[in-house]
Amino acid sequence: MLVFCLAAALAGCSADAEKQASSQVDAMARQVIPKVERAVGLKFLRPPSIAIRSKEQVHAYLAAKLDQDMPPEELEQISTAYRLFRLIPDTLNLRALLVSLYSEQVVGYYDPDSTTLYVVDKAPPEQLRLVLAHELVHALQGQYMPLDSLLDVRHQNDRRNAAQAVMEGQATLASIQAMMAQPMADEDMPAFWGQYREAVRREQLRMPVFSTAPMLIREGLIFPYLAGADFVRWFVKQFPDTLPFGPRLPLSTEQILHPDKYLHDDHPADIRFMRGPAPVYHDNLGEFETRILLTVLSGSESVGSAGALGWAGDRYGVFSAGGTERALVWWTLWDTTTAAERFARLLDREWRKSPRGNRRTIVEQVELDGYPGVKLTDAPPEWAGWRTPPVVATGAALARGMTAPKAMRRVQQTLPRRPGSN
Repeated sequence: MLVFCLAAALAGCSADAEKQASSQVDAMARQVIPKVERAVGLKFLRPPSIAIRSKEQVHAYLAAKLDQDMPPEELEQISTAYRLFRLIPDTLNLRALLVSLYSEQVVGYYDPDSTTLYVVDKAPPEQLRLVLAHELVHALQGQYMPLDSLLDVRHQNDRRNAAQAVMEGQATLASIQAMMAQPMADEDMPAFWGQYREAVRREQLRMPVFSTAPMLIREGLIFPYLAGADFVRWFVKQFPDTLPFGPRLPLSTEQILHPDKYLHDDHPADIRFMRGPAPVYHDNLGEFETRILLTVLSGSESVGSAGALGWAGDRYGVFSAGGTERALVWWTLWDTTTAAERFARLLDREWRKSPRGNRRTIVEQVELDGYPGVKLTDAPPEWAGWRTPPVVATGAALARGMTAPKAMRRVQQTLPRRPGSN
């Protein structure tokens, strides 16, 4: 999802803005800090600064931070991509939705630039203690790693989602542990965690903006906290003497969703554009967003989860197709031929259920550097790219000196072309 937005919502206020200390908040933080240190397994190198922000200040900051981290023209390209994938409505103003959504959500946040933890003025007392614990974890993380740089990568959406999941997952798990009167037994954790997950979703759905947002936005907001905490719980048991950062940081949402992939160093394939028409924007979805896409198209979460199994890498490109028209080309790679065939059939079937205007669509099975793959092309019939399509290769193939034509070949065309088409 749009991970930069969530990072902004949970990590930012301008460093030169006035800080209003609260003795109540300071006292509460002093009580919570030792518990957070025990839960994370690290000590604060220096005391974190704490200040208060009004809701108006938070709203103004979020809008400014969003424009700084993701300029309007880039956000519009992202919006175009998700519209082409049918993940958000054509009429949705994504910037306005995100600012409203995060203004609705935020009660506290840690700013790595000023190394200050901010609490929203007049935050509900019942929330304040847990929010302080959560954001103190981020403050602690920030003293041991550059939080901003973990998310400061372009065109690597899935990798950013994975990094976000680790940061928020650890903060979620550690803050819950810090709030407990005594440690919870391992055998009690699954039942508690199931109840917690349901409570989070139930509370989110009570929020007006969140409850009406597209599935991509809703699930993308929740994923780092819940799936991330699941991963961190697993990691702590598997690697009790280290933390999931630095060289231990997961590289994909597949590794978050399936820790066995992480354990066996199952890294995603890196797909790169070689020649042909240049994309106006490109990025990837990852297993998590591929799962959401299939769920949205089919209306079934089980279909979405099953159809995304075996993901090995992906890359999409948005191309100019004349005027305001845009073409979408999406390459996905899979661990097995069975997984690729399953995905091709599912994508073919669900995509054609809701045809869009004067567009031509082809789903075809391909092979890229030994990976079974599926290529979706959805564009106006007159798009020049039908005759001279973009060419891609994997980073591994290029490192071995393989040329792009050898790296990819068509295996099977799943969706027949229209009569008379090229």
